[in-house]
Amino acid sequence: DPEMSRGLGDVYKRQGIYTPRKNRNSIIGETMEKRNVTVSAIVAAIVLIGDQLSKHWAETWLRTNGEYKIWDGVLHLRYVENRGAAFGMMQGGKWFFLAITGIACAAMLYFLIKERKRLHFMMTFSLALLLSGAIGNLIDRVALGYVRDMIYVALIDFAVFNVADMAVTVGCCLLVLDLLFFKGKKYMEMMDKKPQTGENS
Repeated sequence: DPEMSRGLGDVYKRQGIYTPRKNRNSIIGETMEKRNVTVSAIVAAIVLIGDQLSKHWAETWLRTNGEYKIWDGVLHLRYVENRGAAFGMMQGGKWFFLAITGIACAAMLYFLIKERKRLHFMMTFSLALLLSGAIGNLIDRVALGYVRDMIYVALIDFAVFNVADMAVTVGCCLLVLDLLFFKGKKYMEMMDKKPQTGENS
């Protein structure tokens, strides 16, 4: 009975039991936003602290004691001062890398703040990894003029890298996967439709 339903709805409202659908959606949105902000902050803090502590240890212990072999011929730790990009590429060009990294960090931070109500977990997590990794290496470039690296995969003779490089790589891979196959794809489709909606109106 519609009359009875309306009557029960009024009773529930007076007792604080009933929550309108719009309010429920708003509460869910706010909860997700807070979760995303919390996740971003925690991920960024873990990456930055881990990165700086590992670099400090490499500079103070590895540089003095030399290479440490966790698994001989597979995974080694060695201290390297990298004046290029990630994984030792493009050596030199301090001011170029400072400018590029600074602009990228500012753009990601702006995007995270501006889109925080619409971003889903995976995109927030991947961007937090990217941002914190970029900031970790930016700190080194500003303070020292180079980036401290220490992780060497001897098995494939890969370039020496650090925790910040790993965060950037993992964050980039997750972001690409998200944009191609998961909720990020829907997010990009939604963003593409926004200008068309404005033009039609």
